Amino acid sequence: MNAAFLESPRPLIRGPALRRALIAGARRVIAQREQLNKINVFPVPDGDTGSNLAFTLGGVLAGALSRRTQGAGDLLRRVGEDAVDGARGNSGAILAQFLTGVAEAAGSARALEPEALARAIRAGAASARQALSEPREGTIISVIAAFAEALEHPGGGDLGEWFRRGLEHSRRALANTPNQLPVLAKAGVVDAGAQGFVDLLEGIDEFIASGAVDAIGVADEQPADLEAAEGHGELGDADPEHRWCSECLLVGEGLDRAGLRAAMGELGSSCVVIAGSHTRLRLHAHVANPSAMFEVAARFGRVEGAKADDMHAQARTAAGAIAVAVITDSAADLPEAEMQRLNIHMVPARVNFGDQDYLDKVGLSTAEFYRKLRTELVLPRTSQPPPGDFRRQFEFLLSHHREMVYVGLSRAISGTLQSAETAAQRGHPDRTHVFDTGNASGGEGLLVMRAAEMAQAGADAATILAELARLKPLTLTWALARDVRHAVRGGRIPAWAKPLVDWLGLTPMAKVKPSGRLGVVGGLFGAANQPERFGRYVARRVGRGQRLRVIVGHCDAAADGERLLATLRAELDVAEGWLVETGSAIGAHAGPGALVVSVQPLA
Repeated sequence: MNAAFLESPRPLIRGPALRRALIAGARRVIAQREQLNKINVFPVPDGDTGSNLAFTLGGVLAGALSRRTQGAGDLLRRVGEDAVDGARGNSGAILAQFLTGVAEAAGSARALEPEALARAIRAGAASARQALSEPREGTIISVIAAFAEALEHPGGGDLGEWFRRGLEHSRRALANTPNQLPVLAKAGVVDAGAQGFVDLLEGIDEFIASGAVDAIGVADEQPADLEAAEGHGELGDADPEHRWCSECLLVGEGLDRAGLRAAMGELGSSCVVIAGSHTRLRLHAHVANPSAMFEVAARFGRVEGAKADDMHAQARTAAGAIAVAVITDSAADLPEAEMQRLNIHMVPARVNFGDQDYLDKVGLSTAEFYRKLRTELVLPRTSQPPPGDFRRQFEFLLSHHREMVYVGLSRAISGTLQSAETAAQRGHPDRTHVFDTGNASGGEGLLVMRAAEMAQAGADAATILAELARLKPLTLTWALARDVRHAVRGGRIPAWAKPLVDWLGLTPMAKVKPSGRLGVVGGLFGAANQPERFGRYVARRVGRGQRLRVIVGHCDAAADGERLLATLRAELDVAEGWLVETGSAIGAHAGPGALVVSVQPLA
């Protein structure tokens, strides 16, 4: 037994040994993440519980557990704070609240007697239950409660035996979860979040027994459970009224947890978890509209670290059997119906208006972006997704697919591709493939769609990448900037250009060059019939005699977009054509009224 963890004659649990025990537990959960993903059926079968717990505990490993400590209370406080800051998903937020409750009850003690730790764990269990708007037995909270109850009477000086008693009670509670939740019994699995908590305890138990933090055994896979889990996850199981699994961190003083919970209730949210303290709260909820949730949350504190995952797409991925997943970023403009049909995943960029950050196309719809662009006094700024956003989605997709292809925004105009490459190198570089489209907007979207079609047809990653490389120089994009005020205000073109453009009555046209950059290639004089004239300009440069796919994007100018698409259909052999609203990647630079055309030969 580990002498550092268990001391006699008066057993005390000190900071250094507690830190090593928590490292062992966290590493075991991370090692088991794919198993947990596969048995995830509750509250929705989105197959990401393992990844969410791994990210939550990964943040703790990289933070509080990466630094030496002397005091157990201080360690627990920092562990709780890091868990709240990095919590992902329903189970991650509940675990974070449990750890925060333990820390608050432990206080600033440098060492903990078993009775004090047992009281702190009971407080943590109660805190975790209170974090839920609708607690359900048969989940992680049931297993946490069983663990806390078993520790109430430490007995003699053998703390290893005491902890194992708690572990055995947790295992029995885990085995009972299918009897408490019919959805688990139907799938033939235990609750994934509860299993993750037991994994955490088993890692700690191995440390107590051996002290070998790095020798974390991985439980044998349970083929029967995994095979049963393959049968779950039909898209219909995901709540259509609460499609988005949304989260954010609220920072402030005296945060009103009760008021926030009531506000989430008025919003009609489900699966609400509010974890943290009076200065930092992690909000998790399933909602129909993430932007509405983030706006409500902003009334209670400063919103940071917002994220929203499409549970419909996750459910399709968990239930699917294709070998290659396809993912892009929000600079790609493509029809929503095609994204759903082809199960294309997306990592949103950030859009900033003043002090408020939004998730592009998720936390801020494209229509709302243009409303703000027309009315806000401050200019919007866009920024690439951080590597962590890519890594979270990459981990989820690779838990369900052998390989993954990210089809991304041109490296020449954004650091988005580099963020994706950083995430790939930190994860599974042998299974993650990053492709630079050298394009944006509809051009990027056309390449994404082609990759997803091939994946659906069973192509491997190498074949998909070869086809993308062939189509890349053939996929062309033009833009018509009908109002240069935003580009001038943002410093993207010199101030003297606007009066000159106005005096000449000139509307600039640009094209994505082979370098991947957007360059001015000409202009249209006069305002009359611009959509039709722009369409004929493009048609002359595309050339006739080939069947095409066309995406027309508009920046809050749907009627003009329809006229442009109609002109292209009349001038060219358009086999497939779509009209989409162009997102902030173009809109923030070109302003309302801009039009974008992307064409690609039909494969």
